[in-house]
Amino acid sequence: MTWTPALDRPDLLAAPAAAALDDLAARAPVVARQVLVAAIDPDLADTAAMTEAYDLPLEVSANCVLVAGRRAGEERVAACVVRATTRADVNTTVRKLLDVRKASFWPMEQAVAASGMEYGAITPVGVPPGWRLLLDTRVSTGPAVVGSGIRGSKILLPGEVLTMLPAAEVVEGLGRPVD
Repeated sequence: MTWTPALDRPDLLAAPAAAALDDLAARAPVVARQVLVAAIDPDLADTAAMTEAYDLPLEVSANCVLVAGRRAGEERVAACVVRATTRADVNTTVRKLLDVRKASFWPMEQAVAASGMEYGAITPVGVPPGWRLLLDTRVSTGPAVVGSGIRGSKILLPGEVLTMLPAAEVVEGLGRPVD
């Protein structure tokens, strides 16, 4: 993988991710330059395939999943980011944070339409306003490889930069180790 500053390659980002990086650059230009992007084979965008094909440690990868629930007729949405070695604790932690009776992963069509990103490439960089951005403590430090919003690339950024994104909340116990 050849990593380049993401600000120099907006063509490798979904429109919401590119806009979010432009916003970050306006607020913190030095920080925004730490966000890198690399082109990949779109058929290798899924975490397991990508880490194997590009010889990346699984611990560096992070997954962003969209979860929603309803309360009093209002849909509450969260983008949950966890290391690839863990799974988001949707049934307990996310459900409680959203204050809903039941939290579920969003169906593919709804996730794609609402996020403006491709399925399997959803990124925490550029989630829509009004959504919560929940980060497991394990992704709040150290390098993280996440989706770019398109299946043809990946973003590499410090976890500390993830914590600077709008609506970011670091949550202890969001990610549960995979058995």
